[in-house]
Amino acid sequence: MALLSVANLVYAHGETPLLDGANLTLEAGEHVGLVGLNGCGKSTLMKLIAGIAEHKPDAGHVQTGRGARVGYLPQVPDLQADRGLRDEAAATFEKLYALHQQLDDLHHRMAEASDGELEAMLKKCERLQHRLEAEGGYAVDHRIDATLHGLGLGDELFDVPVRDLSGGQRGRLALAKLLLSDPDLLLLDEPTNHLDIEGRQWLEEYLATYPGAVIVISHDRWLLDRCVARIYELDGGKLEEYPGHYAKYRELRAERLAFRWREYEKQQDGIRREQAYIDRYRAGQRARQAAGREKRLERFKKDQLLVQPVNLDRINLQLRARTRPGDTVLSATDLSRNYPDKPLFSNVSLSLARGDRLGIVGPNGAGKTTLVNCLLEEGPADQGTVRCGAQVDVGYYRQTHGHLNADDTAIRYLQRITGSEQTARDLAGAFLFSGQDQDKPIGVLSGGERARLVLAGLVSAGHNLLVLDEPTNHLDIPSAERLEEALTAYTAATKGYGENRHGGGSLILITHDRMLLDNLVNQLLVLDGRGGCKHVYGNYSQYLQSLQKPAPPPTVTKTARRNKSAAKAKAEPRKSPEPARGQGKKGKRAGSGKGGPKPISLSKLETRIGETEQRIREVGEQLADPEVWQDPKRTSKLQDEHTELTAALKQLEEQWLRRAEN
Repeated sequence: MALLSVANLVYAHGETPLLDGANLTLEAGEHVGLVGLNGCGKSTLMKLIAGIAEHKPDAGHVQTGRGARVGYLPQVPDLQADRGLRDEAAATFEKLYALHQQLDDLHHRMAEASDGELEAMLKKCERLQHRLEAEGGYAVDHRIDATLHGLGLGDELFDVPVRDLSGGQRGRLALAKLLLSDPDLLLLDEPTNHLDIEGRQWLEEYLATYPGAVIVISHDRWLLDRCVARIYELDGGKLEEYPGHYAKYRELRAERLAFRWREYEKQQDGIRREQAYIDRYRAGQRARQAAGREKRLERFKKDQLLVQPVNLDRINLQLRARTRPGDTVLSATDLSRNYPDKPLFSNVSLSLARGDRLGIVGPNGAGKTTLVNCLLEEGPADQGTVRCGAQVDVGYYRQTHGHLNADDTAIRYLQRITGSEQTARDLAGAFLFSGQDQDKPIGVLSGGERARLVLAGLVSAGHNLLVLDEPTNHLDIPSAERLEEALTAYTAATKGYGENRHGGGSLILITHDRMLLDNLVNQLLVLDGRGGCKHVYGNYSQYLQSLQKPAPPPTVTKTARRNKSAAKAKAEPRKSPEPARGQGKKGKRAGSGKGGPKPISLSKLETRIGETEQRIREVGEQLADPEVWQDPKRTSKLQDEHTELTAALKQLEEQWLRRAEN
């Protein structure tokens, strides 16, 4: 029986239908991703699966396996405000701690019990012990600390009351509690929202080996490429299944969309031909035949008419640099900024040429936005100089949009940039603002709507240097991909002249979106959160490769000894070992005991070391393959083998050293 079965699910929010016959089946241990446009009903579907009380389907049903435990991470977590952070995480194991207390109390009573009472107490103690092991045993404290640390919640936060935590810290605490609960079905709604890159990497590794089933809603394409084996797309109230990770989903969806467009256009051509015949012979000798064909056409439209396929690339985003800057767009020398209790960055020097694409990454709170403000001279630096190149026009996309006037309307904001109301309305329409939404106050717009509004302003302004601070935070995946395509064209080599000129722009990008970094930037500034800053060239994947430490070569001493031993073995003929003094033919045991194993030769030992090293390299190459991580069982097996091989190699090398020294 499937762990989860969703059949013909129907749900409407007021007059707006969100689900219209959605179907989904999930087996135990399967990991799937759920994607779709913002507002299409993904979170609603999750709540229906989780059985949230206020969400009941209008039709259809959700069924989980008998006894299956379902864990749900909402976008807005429900936490106890008065508890400390670690105590709130430990509350996941309240049942376990209660069992510990019962067991301790029982042990105290057993010390004073009579012989008649002791037997019954021993049986109860055994039952409690079994229950305690089933709930997690004695190792939960280590699991709590490791999970909190993995999600970027350090020891210094453990005693901080939940009410004093930031929104991001609360989100990570809620995720930690859910992961610690080990449900059979894990429902994650945007789990990476408040995680920096290090936290996202930890979560990926955790999910890759998680034995339970997982459904994850995420805008993080990098995570979806590494942690799921199937993608479900919610579109028009229905779920469509795509096998494979996110990159495969994009490929298959493009093929399906192209096929559906061909079928749709073919059907429309047939309808137009039929309608032309009806219109031509509606009055005349063939009027009766035309009337019959018209009725058949109406029935066909009612029963078999195909819906026009929807392309998810919705926003019309084209970025152009109106003016050409000098060869050097921005330069900084020995730039430093530190707080009394926290160093941010020191002695940062860089030179950004026209067309360069710089990514800035680091943990939350490392000073990425502060560094950008110093580069743009919008914030003070402790030391260092910054120079802006000739004819540089900067467009700055801020993470919080605090510069927007809440009482302003969307159309007035754009009109001040474009200079014309009609141009502003055309631009707003291209960014999915309907006629009524265009006149709404900015203060009532959602985060995604504000993000689109600011992007629309950047599009029309024609800046030649764009500085973007977390631009994809409130965008769905299709919009983020459209932004990526537009930025790629914007920073390409200049082509054309005048109004037909394209490319030539430069980019500074702060983001935790690793796919965006991988596909856009050609250099990185990496802040470590402890005051250090590293400038590296290449995209994100190349940076990761530079961090992978190759297996250390044998030491000079080991190599020299092996070569010397091998040369000696070749030069000297083999001699039969002489029996020990005082022993005859029967005394050949040489202290190993009767039937003891004979030590292998030095040459065979070296062969075995080489074979082990080769297998370690092979396993390491397999673990470096992203597709391997989609199979948790295979990944776990390879990790175990790598650990065993490393331990075996250490023993073999120690044995070789002892033999070589003798």
